[in-house]
Amino acid sequence: MALLSLVPALSPVLGQAAPGGGAGLTVLYVVALLAIMYFVMIRPQQQQAKATAEMLSALKKGDDVVTSGGLLGKIFAIDEKTVTLEAGAGVKLRVLKSAIQAKVTVEAKSDAADAKKEEK
Repeated sequence: MALLSLVPALSPVLGQAAPGGGAGLTVLYVVALLAIMYFVMIRPQQQQAKATAEMLSALKKGDDVVTSGGLLGKIFAIDEKTVTLEAGAGVKLRVLKSAIQAKVTVEAKSDAADAKKEEK
């Protein structure tokens, strides 16, 4: 006990109430801080991980995807852990399934050219 009297700043940390303050208020602050951290940091990350897992499990042959490195391609074949992408005419690349960032819709070049001609 003599040690605690020498360091009064440590008394709230060690579980003793600070002079003039209540321990209940300190516990309330800690609980509020943990709740805020959960709703601001942890919960959104869990929801994003769940959405990504659902997207990866729903991939099928013929889907247009983008990898985390920015590579666009169409799924040629799909295995448990790998995906074979067709990046161009006759260009096939094997990537990890976890490297797939998102499904995308690739607009054909002829549609974009037609739209420009209509504007003129």
